[in-house]
Amino acid sequence: MATADELPPLTGAAKVLGTVCLALATFMNVLDTSIANVSLSSIGGDLGVSTTQVTWVITSFGVANAIAVPLTGWLSQRFGAVRLFTASIVLFSVASLLCGLSSSLPELIAFRVLQGAVAGPMIPLSQALLLSSFPKAKAGTALAIWGVTTLIAPVMGPLLGGWITDNISWPWIFYINIPVGVFAAVMTWSIYSHRETARRKLPIDGIGLALLIVWVGSLQIMLDKGQELDWFNSYTIIALAAIAVVVFCLFLAWELLENPFPVVDLTLFKRRNFWTGTLALALAYGVFFGNVVILPLWLQQYMGYTATEAGLLTAPVGLLALLLSPFVGRWVGKVDPRYLASVAFLIFAIALYMRTGYNTQANFGYLVVPIIVQGAALAFFFIPLVTLVLSGLPPERVPAASGLSNFARILAGSFGTSIATTLWDHRAILHHAQLTEYVSNSSTATAHYLRILQAGGLSPEQAGAAINRSIDVESHLLAANDLFWLSSLVFLALLGVLWLARPVKANAPTGAGGAH
Repeated sequence: MATADELPPLTGAAKVLGTVCLALATFMNVLDTSIANVSLSSIGGDLGVSTTQVTWVITSFGVANAIAVPLTGWLSQRFGAVRLFTASIVLFSVASLLCGLSSSLPELIAFRVLQGAVAGPMIPLSQALLLSSFPKAKAGTALAIWGVTTLIAPVMGPLLGGWITDNISWPWIFYINIPVGVFAAVMTWSIYSHRETARRKLPIDGIGLALLIVWVGSLQIMLDKGQELDWFNSYTIIALAAIAVVVFCLFLAWELLENPFPVVDLTLFKRRNFWTGTLALALAYGVFFGNVVILPLWLQQYMGYTATEAGLLTAPVGLLALLLSPFVGRWVGKVDPRYLASVAFLIFAIALYMRTGYNTQANFGYLVVPIIVQGAALAFFFIPLVTLVLSGLPPERVPAASGLSNFARILAGSFGTSIATTLWDHRAILHHAQLTEYVSNSSTATAHYLRILQAGGLSPEQAGAAINRSIDVESHLLAANDLFWLSSLVFLALLGVLWLARPVKANAPTGAGGAH
């Protein structure tokens, strides 16, 4: 069996079809991290459970997925990258069918756990298989294709999920995965089965796996439920945080000191470009994803947009990403990826700063301009950073490195979501209190506005509620602008993290040479 670096690149129709299949599988996987978000109320209504209970549909997938992703390196060595990737697609499709057929919340949560777990290896292995499909000099093109699907899918998820829920029914947010998964699995196996990677009968690191499940599971549940339970005012959150910290320390000790066959290859962090690239990727993605979550929430809750309308507003982020990614893919082999990633961070900072000018009277055209600009940042974001992370690695270590960096990215996305929603709420409370100081019985403006509302047929209580709602809308706008401003500054600060990396030589193939 040929090793990864001995395999010739694909050519012709096989390369095109293989790329399409890998991209489809990646898109389907990432889409499911966000597609159910706008369908929770419909799911809860059909299954007869509260909104609080139904959020476990999201949490269960995230926890299982976060645990499975860093296992990719070990699993691919044990079973082979092609076999593992194809099996993941098939099982993901089966789990999607079972999710759609669920008749109770416990059933749906169980199948979402299965779906998240089997989805874990798909994204890292899609990277590895794409890189093996292209000549080493064209690695940037492969990563460009992968990057576009990974970044656009979370934006399209709420749009597609909202439309399906409004026009068909919520089970179809899962059923749509089945034809895509069947096509991707059949074509992937037919194209890549003869390119299977070498397998080793590695022993199962049971203790390391158990520790990984406990600390990642505890941390992910803490992040998902923190806002709902009022963070560290809750004994549940305190207990989860304590478990996560203690077991994480035990996990590090076991994986680094005791186990000759670790379930996660932490020695990758000895490589400067790996840890700096992973850190920059994770932190930047956390800030990006936090804003991806906040914007549609603000639009739907305080600007009167439906889920579909909010999705339509955010969808244009993909325009410049699609147009520019092929060019970035070509440039990444000729230009130091640190320069290209710096362009991404600067454009992110500019786009987020532009959003600080949002107001409650802003129309669709005004709101969409910064979103379109952000699309350019997406084109320069993933490709150079993944190139940096994988630079200098032999092909057989790419699945493990990709799995570990994607694990950091997913975990940072959870942190980003929790931090962004918490800051948004806290800043809104502060602004609400400040704005309320200007509303009093002695205020001429307040008395005048109350008279107008009551003349329109509202009772004094209804008029007071209307004023409070207006203050609430304005306070959440100001809080969102605060978050956009802070996020802009964070992207500028992340330039310092990015430039800790060593330069990558021009034309150094990703995953097979380059900087150490």
